This record gives sequence, C-alpha cells and structure tokens, in this order.
Amino acid sequence: MLSSEENGILTQVGPGTPVGQVMRRYWLPALLSTDVPAPDCPPVRVKLLGEELVAFRDTQGAVGLLEEHCPHRLASLFLGRNEENGLRCVYHGWKFDVLGNCVDMPNEPEESRFKEKIRTKSYPTMEQGGVIWAYMGPPEKRPAEPGMEWSRAPERQRYVSKTIEYCNFAQAAEGGIDTVHSSFLHNNDLSNTRHFKRIDTAPILEVERTSYGFRYAGIRNLGEIGNYVRIYQFVLPFHQFRSHQVDFEGSGERQAIPLIQGHMWVPIDDEKTMVFNWMLVADEDKAMTPDFILKRETGAGRGPNGEGVVRHQTRANDWLIDRQRQRTKTFTGIPGLNTQDLAVQESMGPIIDRSREHLGSTDKAVIQFRKCLLDAARDLQNGIDPPGSDSKTYRGIRPADLTIPKNVRWQEAAKDKLLARW
Repeated sequence: MLSSEENGILTQVGPGTPVGQVMRRYWLPALLSTDVPAPDCPPVRVKLLGEELVAFRDTQGAVGLLEEHCPHRLASLFLGRNEENGLRCVYHGWKFDVLGNCVDMPNEPEESRFKEKIRTKSYPTMEQGGVIWAYMGPPEKRPAEPGMEWSRAPERQRYVSKTIEYCNFAQAAEGGIDTVHSSFLHNNDLSNTRHFKRIDTAPILEVERTSYGFRYAGIRNLGEIGNYVRIYQFVLPFHQFRSHQVDFEGSGERQAIPLIQGHMWVPIDDEKTMVFNWMLVADEDKAMTPDFILKRETGAGRGPNGEGVVRHQTRANDWLIDRQRQRTKTFTGIPGLNTQDLAVQESMGPIIDRSREHLGSTDKAVIQFRKCLLDAARDLQNGIDPPGSDSKTYRGIRPADLTIPKNVRWQEAAKDKLLARW
C-alpha cells in the first residue's frame, strides 16, 4: 500500500506537482489527427495535465496547441476563426500563429507595434501514428520525437481510437497493467472452463525494471501443455504494450497471427483520463481491414454505438449492467471488454485511497508502476532525467505471448519475439 502522501504525489498532475513535472518531460498524445482533419478546419478544445488548451491546423497543415484563453481579455480561442495561417479571436480580432505569436492586432493602431510584444502560451506538436503529440516541458529538455513501433508502422497495419475515463490516470493504468483480472472481469463465457485463463487463475508474475520503465510476464500453468506466458512492456509515463493471437481472415484463408495492442492513459486532469487505444497487426503481409477494425472495436465496447469519447455506459446508469446476463453468461454482465475495465476503475471513485488496499503476489506489476513514477518524481527533483524520455530506450521493443516448456525461461524463449520489426 502507499501512504496518503505518496498517493497524493502519484495522482496529481497539474503544473508544479512532482508527477506533473515528470509528465511534462515526455511527448504526450494530445488528440487524434482526425480531430483536426484538414487545414483551416474548426479548432478543438484539448485539456492536458489540467491545462485548458485549444488545437488548430493552419493553412499549411501545421498543428498549433495554444492556451485556450486569448491574452487580451481572456475570451476562448475555441470560438476563434481559423484562417490564413492563424487563429483569430472573435472578440477583438487578435490573431495567433501555431507558435503563439500575435501576427495581427486590428483593434490597435499599426504604428503602436503592440502586437510584437504579445505572445500566448503554445506547445510544440508533431504527428505520428495518427496521433498529434505535444511537449509541455522545458524547451531545453525537449526529447527526440516519440517512436513506439506501432506508431512507426505503415498506416494499413495500425489503428488508434480514444475514450474518456472518469477517474485518475494512475487508477486507469493500474487496471490495464493488472494481468490477473482477465480471468475474472473479462470472462465472457462462463461455460468455457478450459480456456487457459480459467485453468490457472493465479499466474506467477515476474517483473524486471528497464531503462524505459519495466517489463513483466504473467506465467500460467497449463499442466502437460507447458506454461502460457504473456509478456508486457510498460514505457513511462503511461504506455502499455501487450500481445495475443487472433484469428485473421484474408485471401480465402483463416490463420492466427499476433495482434499487438496497448493503451496510453493520458491525464486530462487529476480526475479524468483520455485513453488512447491502439492496435497493430504484427504480420507485415496483413492489412488492418475495416471489418477487422470493426470486430475488434465492437468487442472492446467501442463499436459504432459503443464507448467513444462520448460514452453512454457510465456510473449514472451503472454501466448498463445486466444481472441476468451476469448470472448465466458473463462474469460481469457488462458488455464490452474495455467497458468492463472502465466500470470497475470508475467504481472506485475519481481518486482511490491506496492506503486502504491489501495487495498480493499478483499485484507486483502494479507495485512496480507506482515505484517507477514515484522514483522518477524524486529523481527529477534532483536533476535526473526521467526514464523513457529518450525514445532510443524503447524503439526496439515489443510484447509477446507464447506457450513454452516448464523448464525454459521466458526471457530466452521469447528473446526474438520481443524485438520490434519496424
């Protein structure tokens, strides 16, 4: 368990907070590229780490991320006119480029040159993998561009979506990191007792600290078959990679291929999280077809009528739990794999009191997550850069899952599978 003081440090992300300062040393997913799909399209509100911002794509296609409120009289730039390489406040016409420079001030005499003295806060952005990333830290500490394998892969083989979650980012991340809950929370067929996650519901966890965060393996005993091992990667401050085999139909045949998936639990503020959900078909000969995407997203609860940014299954309606279905078909009675995660994590309240917990042996990865962030916060206060801020540390990694003989170490058996291909 954590002390109340440590819990406060872990969960606060605003300006000047220890973990908030750590977060600002990484490139952060801010929005999807499709949120600002074309030059001069309407601006959108973005809230990151408690800061209210507005994003826009200018006439040349560059993306700006500015403080939402105009520095003149603090009207919202979300209402602004996106025109001719700048965002113009509708109140008095002040116009700002993607760097935050005031490039026009039509309500002041030209000879005053007042506009040359005005800038608004802006953050650098870059696009990769269908995501617009922002850097909110000290300019002199700006790291190289992010480079997760999924974001470097060809567009035809990857997909990313986003979902809002009504709880603290650490709560959401811990839910994803926890490998054991899948035996229970995601048991969507009570009649299937031979699934490997039902055969062994108390896997052994092995956790290894790395230069980018940590990796961990959940090892399940399948008897004579051997051990099923699922190896995860966690890249600070909030990235998780995982893998499993899926049926893929193409060219008239059906075969199992590895699907790499993950989440990025990006803090909106202390009590809300934007979850970016991504997946990558790890076979270079396969493409991410619309039907494949629809099937995966629907199964997660994010289909056409599922849990997108605007959600319809929330605490207000008890996440639409179906008690009859819970008794007869699924462990939870809640439809959608990821919606089940959202429900239990949000059910704890916006920020849980971790001093009340009783953790066991299968919580080792959760414990390591907390330790990594708290260590990074303490180190940063002593001038030590946080792990994983340099993309070279994680560019070559990927997760894996495999069945191995009981006398073989997963580190050796999965060595080649843990290497990125792109």
